[in-house]
Amino acid sequence: MADKQYTYAVARIRSKENSLLDKSDIDQLMNCKSEKECLRLLTDKGWGKSGEENAEQLLYVEREKTWELISELVEDLSVFNTFLYSNDFHNLKAAIKQVYTDSNFNDIFISQGTVAPEVIVNAVKAHNFTALPEHMRLCSEEAYQVQMHTGDSQLCDVIIDKAALETMLKKGKESNNKLFSQYAELKVAVANINIAIRSCKTGKGKEFLERALAECESLNKSSLTIAALQGAEAIYQYLLNTVYADAVSALKESPSAFERWSDNLIIKHIRPQKYNPFTISPLAAYILARENEIKTVRILLSGKRNDISDDSIRERLREMYV
Repeated sequence: MADKQYTYAVARIRSKENSLLDKSDIDQLMNCKSEKECLRLLTDKGWGKSGEENAEQLLYVEREKTWELISELVEDLSVFNTFLYSNDFHNLKAAIKQVYTDSNFNDIFISQGTVAPEVIVNAVKAHNFTALPEHMRLCSEEAYQVQMHTGDSQLCDVIIDKAALETMLKKGKESNNKLFSQYAELKVAVANINIAIRSCKTGKGKEFLERALAECESLNKSSLTIAALQGAEAIYQYLLNTVYADAVSALKESPSAFERWSDNLIIKHIRPQKYNPFTISPLAAYILARENEIKTVRILLSGKRNDISDDSIRERLREMYV
C-alpha cells in the first residue's frame, strides 16, 4: 500500500475513532442498574447489529465489525499477523484436546487467525502437520506426542504457548514496524512475568521455567528464572531493576490488577500512533484500541450480570484509547 493509500485509510480510521468509547461513556455504563440496561445503552451507541444480541453475541459482532472495516482499508491483512498468531496457537491447543478426547465442539475455536481452524483440526486428526506454517510444525508434533502418549495437558499447553510467544516476537521484530515490534515485546515480557509468578506459587522447578519462558530483550530469562526459584519477593526485586518496575505494585495487589496494568501499558504505548498518518501503525493501534474497548465492556457487563459491586468492577476496567 502506498503512502497515499495509507493517508486515506488513516483518515477513515480517524473518523471511526470518534465513535470509540471514552471515559464518560464508561461512566454512563457504570451508572446503569443492570446488564440489560447496559446492553440497551450500547445498542443506542451503535453496538451490535440486530439490537437483540446477548452480551457475548454483541461483543462478537463488534470484533467482526473491526476486521470488516480493516479488510475494506487494507488489501493484505497479513500485515496484522503479529496480532493473530496467538489465535492460531489457541486453535492448535483446542484441536489437539478435541482429538485426544474424541469430542466435537466448534465453539472452542477462534475465527480470526492466519490459518483456518479446519486446516489445523484436519492436520491434527491426520497427524500430518505439513499443511501448517513452518513456525507451527515443530511444536505441533511435540505437543501432539505429549498429549497423546502421556495425557499431560499442561505440558502440551506449555509447549504451544512458548512457540506462540516466540513466533509473535520473531514476526513482530521482522515487521520493521515499531508498533508491532513493541507490542510483541510487551506481550512476551508480560507472559514471562505471569509464568514466573505462577511457577513460584505452584512450586515449579528450573526445568519447567526454562521450558516455559521465552527469550525477549526487556527481561533476562536466566535472571527471571533464578528469581522465580527464590520466591515472589525475588521476582519483585528483579523487576524493580527493569523497565517493568511499575508492575510490582500491581502484582502485589492481585493477578487481575496486573492484567489491567499490562493492558493499560499497551494502550499507553500505542496512543502516539494517532498522530502518525503515513504508516500502517494507526490502523494497528485502532485494532488494539477496539480489543481493549471490547475487553473493558465484557468486564463491565459480567460485573453487572453477577451483581459485583461498582467499586470492584471499576478496579478492573482498562484505560480507554480516546
